[in-house]
Amino acid sequence: MSYYGPPPSIWGHPISNMTVVDKVPPEILHLVDPHWYQFPPMNPLWHSIIGFAIFVLGIISVIGNGMVIYIFSTAKGLRTPSNLFVVNLAMSDFLMMMTNAFTMVYNCWYETWQLGVLMCDLYAFTGSLFGCCSIWTMTMIALDRYNVIVKGLAGKPLTNAGAVLRILVCWMIGVVWGILPMLGWNRYVPEGNMTACGTDYLTEDWFHKSYILAYSFFVYYVPLFTIIYSYVYIVKAVSEHEKSMRDQAKRMNMQSLRQGDDGKAAEMKLAKIALVTISLWFMAWTPYTIINYTGVFKTANISPLATIWGSVFAKANAVYNPIVYGISHPKYRAALYKRFPSLSCQDVVAADDKSLASEASAVTTSNSGDTASA
Repeated sequence: MSYYGPPPSIWGHPISNMTVVDKVPPEILHLVDPHWYQFPPMNPLWHSIIGFAIFVLGIISVIGNGMVIYIFSTAKGLRTPSNLFVVNLAMSDFLMMMTNAFTMVYNCWYETWQLGVLMCDLYAFTGSLFGCCSIWTMTMIALDRYNVIVKGLAGKPLTNAGAVLRILVCWMIGVVWGILPMLGWNRYVPEGNMTACGTDYLTEDWFHKSYILAYSFFVYYVPLFTIIYSYVYIVKAVSEHEKSMRDQAKRMNMQSLRQGDDGKAAEMKLAKIALVTISLWFMAWTPYTIINYTGVFKTANISPLATIWGSVFAKANAVYNPIVYGISHPKYRAALYKRFPSLSCQDVVAADDKSLASEASAVTTSNSGDTASA
């Protein structure tokens, strides 16, 4: 049976080896759960590897999301209500990496949390705030695409005011769930690796555990199943449309109603994009959920090294979001080539006429392509 208290001692002298807690500054020791006293210090090589990985992810994310914000905000052709969601996603990812990534790198250098109680709260609060905002912004993007492609002309067109209102809702969700632990429902504590802070999922009190369960429902399960539902019906709508187009072409003894268009290719491309979007979202946020549930339900003995992967996968999400939601946009690639020719390929830009935007737009109206590919 595992030991869940401070290391045993004889006449005040410890009889065990050093623990992962030994380097923790005295002012935050009261936040460290007794569970972590059973583990030896992590190999310094792990701190170096994780610190370097987070540093690289931080640099790539800041540059990538910064470029998305700059180009989408300055290119006239990209100033659409739907693209406000892309800008907001880039902004929340940018801020998350600015506040969390380099802070974690600093603590990895010292192999423990060095910044005190207040910074532990602020680190975890900003991580929760920007993470929630990113999650719900991706959900809003999925719902917007569903409205355009599935509902088509029956759907209510998105306006700038409507997009701003939905963005405010995303930020409010982040603020509420981020501040609740600071108000007494759960709390922010150093994670097992002692280089990051997060929610307390080891406390036996079910009042605090209920926060983890409620948080996961509203910030993990609801967005996940909303995104899955949206993309399943988007792919279904495009497939049905292409099937009807092929049937009509057969009746008219034509190979295709649109010259140079391959309906099956459009279906496959959209299905792949949907699969990639859902898979990357799932990979980014599931490790944190598993770690928290493992602590809440005591299904396994969590090690300090295991707690690192939640941070790594979540922060990696801020790196590939600009690719999934920014670079995949044909007009964004064209604007990127125009402003930074060395970062784009002209032949890729020239092929934009055959992009998903034009393929998906046939399902609804002529101007729905921006939304479908935003």
